[in-house]
Amino acid sequence: MEFTVNQVAAMLGGEVNGNGNQKINMLGKIQDAKEGQIAFLSNPKYEQYIYTTLATAVIVKRDFVARKEISATLILVDDPYISFTRLLEEYHKLVSFQKSGVEQPSFMGENSTIGNGYYRGAFSYIGNNVKIGEQVKIYPHAYVGDNVVIGDHCIIHSGVKIYADTKIGNHCVIHSGTVIGSDGFGFAPQSDGSYKTIPQLGTVIIEDHVAIGANTVIDCATLFGDATVVRQGVKLDNLIQIAHNVEIGKNTVIAAQAGISGSTKIGENCMIAGQVGISGHIVIANHTGIGAQAGISKSIKEEGKKLMGSPAYDFSEYYKAYAVFKKLPDIFHRLRAVEDKAKKSENTSLSVD
Repeated sequence: MEFTVNQVAAMLGGEVNGNGNQKINMLGKIQDAKEGQIAFLSNPKYEQYIYTTLATAVIVKRDFVARKEISATLILVDDPYISFTRLLEEYHKLVSFQKSGVEQPSFMGENSTIGNGYYRGAFSYIGNNVKIGEQVKIYPHAYVGDNVVIGDHCIIHSGVKIYADTKIGNHCVIHSGTVIGSDGFGFAPQSDGSYKTIPQLGTVIIEDHVAIGANTVIDCATLFGDATVVRQGVKLDNLIQIAHNVEIGKNTVIAAQAGISGSTKIGENCMIAGQVGISGHIVIANHTGIGAQAGISKSIKEEGKKLMGSPAYDFSEYYKAYAVFKKLPDIFHRLRAVEDKAKKSENTSLSVD
């Protein structure tokens, strides 16, 4: 795959400063890019490399002013980081959507349909009454259960398991090992101390432009007609547990090893760091930020809050408390010294009397 600098600039809405007819065939880092590669400069700390890079082209901000001579052709854009991200996305599409057709053995059940430009990898399974859109790639050993709906331009990586009745929107990517629609954790305690399984009859709805990392699990809702919902633009990392009847709002991002308990509603544009634990049946307001390993046990009603700790509270207060916490050993020893001095003084006073 080869493009001219002019073609790349047109794709990004950028302006070329240099030879726009040069060929680009790969992306690279500005500090070690080679001829034929394109890099970007966003962080001023890396400016030194633009004067020595061997990259054929470099994406820079429109107001960039060079302090030395630059051999690379420049593409001037509003935001170099976003522009380079777009290039990565386009490159990923070209690589991921090259495969087509059916590899054998594979299976598709009765009354199931799939749109044009599809790929079905070897040992993939598609159940009955499944509806799959255009340009969908289903990699080897993936499982798609009965009555599942998958929109256009989706990628289902190897080993993904999608249970029956799940609905997935357009432009979604689901990575290997992910399970969607498994039973929620529902068990009723019995008088003899045992637990009886509560059937989980609901489903999962995943809207457009959702990315789900490897080995993440999204449980189905408990009751028939209900759904666990992941809204448009959500990005989920690896190893995340999302329990039954959870709803995650638009454009929320969640890092690895976070766990969300049943029936919790998370707002839009939230940022949840790794290993966060969230209790069930609570509500998290829009634009909430939660630091790593925090524990959320009650609803967060005010939008835009930043929280840390377990149980979590305002991050600025957390850091103040942590500053004191680090000094506790020293405070303890100083207090001990004061106590010892007081006891000696008391003993001296008693002996004089």
